[in-house]
Amino acid sequence: MPDVNRGNRPLSPHLTIYRPQLTSMTSILTRLTGNALLLVALMIVWWFLAASIGPEYFAFADWLITSWFGDLVMTLSLWALWYHSLAGLRHLYWDTGRGLELETAETLGWAVIAGSFVLTLVTLFFV
Repeated sequence: MPDVNRGNRPLSPHLTIYRPQLTSMTSILTRLTGNALLLVALMIVWWFLAASIGPEYFAFADWLITSWFGDLVMTLSLWALWYHSLAGLRHLYWDTGRGLELETAETLGWAVIAGSFVLTLVTLFFV
């Protein structure tokens, strides 16, 4: 039987009542930082390949990586590396069956966020 009421139904009723949670946002951010780290790794490989191609091409690649844009990308990738590592440790902890209570999971989420910023600053200024 054809559905004659197809156009009158709501598209996704859960979207009107769903509120994003810290755990879901940190999970999405973990995936995004993993993909961003892959792109930065490709950029570093491109820099090494440019060094093997010739001095003119390497000069361009080196200029780009050492410019303000390159410094910004490398700093953000440092933060992404720390964030992704800490989130991975959190997931390993969860894999043991511990820390799955909502309050503990949110505390761990905030710890990953704060820890990634602190470790990024420590790495930038003290290493």
